[in-house]
Amino acid sequence: MGMQVRIDDTIYGQSKTHAKTGHRTIADQIGFLAMIVRAALDNPDLPIDFVRALLVAREEGRSQSTSFVPEGHQLI
Repeated sequence: MGMQVRIDDTIYGQSKTHAKTGHRTIADQIGFLAMIVRAALDNPDLPIDFVRALLVAREEGRSQSTSFVPEGHQLI
């Protein structure tokens, strides 16, 4: 369900720029930012960059993931 909302021109412009680099629509970018804010507010002990990275990784899915290999170990 979509609805119209009024948003500051500066926020719109920044969202438009970031939407292009993230290959999202402007509406999807604003939704993504809202998701980051909600997750950050729910987890104030986590750095915002960590929260964003987790959400980006979840969005990418398992097909684009790589296995974690601890330092000093080899992937077999």
